[in-house]
Amino acid sequence: MADNNFKPFVPPGTQMKEFTLKSILLGCIFGIIFGAATVYLALKAGLTVSASIPIAVIAITLGRKFFNTTILENNIIQTTGSAGESIAAGVVFTLPGFLFLSDGGGAQFFNYFTILILAIFGGILGTLMMIPLRRSLIVKEHKTLPYPEGTACGDVLIAGEKGGDFARTAFYGLGFAFAYAIFQKILHVIAETPAYMTKQTSRFFPSAKISADITPEYMGVGYIIGPRIAGVLVAGGVLSWLALIPLLASLLPGDVIASQLVKIGYLASLQTPGGQGNWDPVTHTFADYSSAVYYAYVRQIGAGAVAAGGFITLLKTIPTIISSFKGSIGAIKDRKEGGDAQANVLRTEKDLSLKVVLFGSIALVLLMAFLPQLPGDSIGKKMLVGLLVVVFGAFFVTVSSRIVGLIGSSNNPISGMTIATLMGTCLVFIAVGWTGKVYEPMALVVGGMICIAAANAGGTSQDLKSGYIVGATPMYQQLALFIGAIVSSIVIGLTVKFLDKPTAEMISKGVTEHAIGSAYYPAPQGTLMATLAKGILSFNLDWQFVLVGVFLAVTMELCNINSLSFAVGAYLPLSTTLPIFIGGAIRGVVDHKNKKANVHTSAAEEELGKGNLFATGLVAGGAVAGVIIAILAGFDSSAAILAKLNMEDGLAGILGHGGYFVLGCAFFAFMGWYLYRTARKA
Repeated sequence: MADNNFKPFVPPGTQMKEFTLKSILLGCIFGIIFGAATVYLALKAGLTVSASIPIAVIAITLGRKFFNTTILENNIIQTTGSAGESIAAGVVFTLPGFLFLSDGGGAQFFNYFTILILAIFGGILGTLMMIPLRRSLIVKEHKTLPYPEGTACGDVLIAGEKGGDFARTAFYGLGFAFAYAIFQKILHVIAETPAYMTKQTSRFFPSAKISADITPEYMGVGYIIGPRIAGVLVAGGVLSWLALIPLLASLLPGDVIASQLVKIGYLASLQTPGGQGNWDPVTHTFADYSSAVYYAYVRQIGAGAVAAGGFITLLKTIPTIISSFKGSIGAIKDRKEGGDAQANVLRTEKDLSLKVVLFGSIALVLLMAFLPQLPGDSIGKKMLVGLLVVVFGAFFVTVSSRIVGLIGSSNNPISGMTIATLMGTCLVFIAVGWTGKVYEPMALVVGGMICIAAANAGGTSQDLKSGYIVGATPMYQQLALFIGAIVSSIVIGLTVKFLDKPTAEMISKGVTEHAIGSAYYPAPQGTLMATLAKGILSFNLDWQFVLVGVFLAVTMELCNINSLSFAVGAYLPLSTTLPIFIGGAIRGVVDHKNKKANVHTSAAEEELGKGNLFATGLVAGGAVAGVIIAILAGFDSSAAILAKLNMEDGLAGILGHGGYFVLGCAFFAFMGWYLYRTARKA
């Protein structure tokens, strides 16, 4: 339902500088910087950090001192810049898979121009498909879809504009998170992921693992989304890590688990040590059975659950999608009839025309069919690939937008959606008789573009939410996103190829052809995507695990529980969902105390309350620090300095690993207490 009482910070009737040259140029610069940093981080660890809030914070600071920017210009800066981070994530999670296809058949497509084309097309597709969805998801469901980073980003922009206590609270949170991140990610006084796991030899509960990435951004996201969503999210993680994994670990011998890891590409061979879970071929055991079982089986179950949850979500969303399209078509008719309808549309409700979506989609299909840089030996085959991209894009853009509306872009399971896309594409290929390794690159193109589109749609949704809160013009934001997607893609492709080139040190250690795929840049998601494409097209995939996930999602829906939130929790590591739940629990306690004290606040007052603003600062500070440290770690000189500052070994030697983890948890508990204390202030 639309929130008819909602009033944006900048009223619709206000004319203010917004889509200016300086805002676009600054946004492009930030898109280049954050896109390159995300490429490094995603290749190295398979993780990304949200860029919208850091860019908004920087835009406020620089804009005030040097550029005299308005709040709407600052919003365009962060909108343009955020495209780089989301597109980089989609590129890195899939396109390195070209290197791992059968007999090296995809390596020829791992070149700069192919990466550039797919990045631009995927980014444009994600933004295109969000144009008709903005009114139904961002406006009509303003109260039900919080879009944590978008709300936080809007609050940061408003707080920076208002100044005074609003700005102070948000920037206190940012400073607190930044200081915390220095202790955690540079000095390593605070453990990054405290964990406790029962032994595999336990008779009662083998290889049950509790862990948490105790970072400021996760606590902040949890507080913003609240206890209900955070609780359903962590419930999926509890099922995976404290039910399914101990069960499978007690039933399956190590050799069977290791064979499954070899099959899906997480372990080179049964004779090779290492891989997920740290396999020992001599003793035929894992150092970490929990991680081994998770990557061998539970991720596939989670992927099936996410795919089913996404499909159920789409079915639920169809009425609002239809009404949104009807509204867009009606607006087109009004303009054709020469009426004054367009003139009467509020500035804050002006989207790009639905014609842009239609003709843009047709142009993408045709370009994919005729461009020689993309795989496929005939125009007809490439045309089918283009059609699959548009069809899957329309589906997963909707799903991605709803997911990030619930749990934020940082936890958007685009890997799970890409897995579902790859499976669907390969099944279509099989249905038309396309089997074997020659079609693997074509399947990966579909998966790659959908991954990029879904990632960019998630970021676009957050940007449009920020714009809705501050009172931006949607049409200008959509144009800015197109520009940001194209400019950042140019640098993302260069960064990927730069990092793939082995350094002298790598060559001395046997890495001679591609750094990506080696221990330096393992690209875990890309490896998995290639394995799935090979497995399905060669009729060698474990469908039983995927179907378990599908019916897990169906079960949750029958219990009147949001299946997609639960499925996301089952797919993600518990280390991600547990700290988010703690942030949500703090919000629940604050709300309970306020209710008990008969303190009532409006939705607008709550969004700009001290708790939300401080949580916003935690998300922003943690993200800014993560990006800066990722950039520093990319240079040998600064990486060496960071290594010298690392105090983990010394503290673990004094306190023991258990004591070191307890110390980290104490810091996290202090941060939680400080968030609670801040939120309880009037």
